[in-house]
Amino acid sequence: MIMERNPMRVNMKIVSAAVMVLLLLSLASGHQVPKRSSLDDLRFLIGEWEGVGEGGPGSGKGVFSFAFDLRNNVIVRKNYAEYPPTATGPAIRHDDLIVIYFDRASNQIQADYFDSEGQQINYKVTPSSDHEAVTFLSEASAFQPRYRLSYKKLKDGTLSGKFEIAPPGQPDAFKAYLEWTARKK
Repeated sequence: MIMERNPMRVNMKIVSAAVMVLLLLSLASGHQVPKRSSLDDLRFLIGEWEGVGEGGPGSGKGVFSFAFDLRNNVIVRKNYAEYPPTATGPAIRHDDLIVIYFDRASNQIQADYFDSEGQQINYKVTPSSDHEAVTFLSEASAFQPRYRLSYKKLKDGTLSGKFEIAPPGQPDAFKAYLEWTARKK
């Protein structure tokens, strides 16, 4: 009986062997595939926070929360801040919402911001390697301001935050607009 060789089976064996050799060489060289960020890297933010701060609108206080939602596929931040009346203006209340998610197309964490003044900002989100800080950064534009929002967990368990704005066409000329500290409720 004469056996015919199946070229498809031979090709699959060659491809499988090549993949195995490349994998072993990669492991032997100590080369590691970089770990991708995940929403778990932002777990230090989860909870309800009470904060006080200073900035463009004046001195104020507020409450914000970060919570996993949609079966842990997004983190939702809800925020409100109240600023008392001043000699030049009435009391102000600001409300906003951020939806943070892992974008599979770009393979990174992104966030969409919406507020009570009708503003909308898209951010790329970069957690620190120690999982105790995070930076939200909007795209640079010659025609629109660029925004940077950052949070850092402090040793005493509080959270510091900063919101910065860079003018159009000057993407790295950030100036602080608001800074705050917050305690978990």
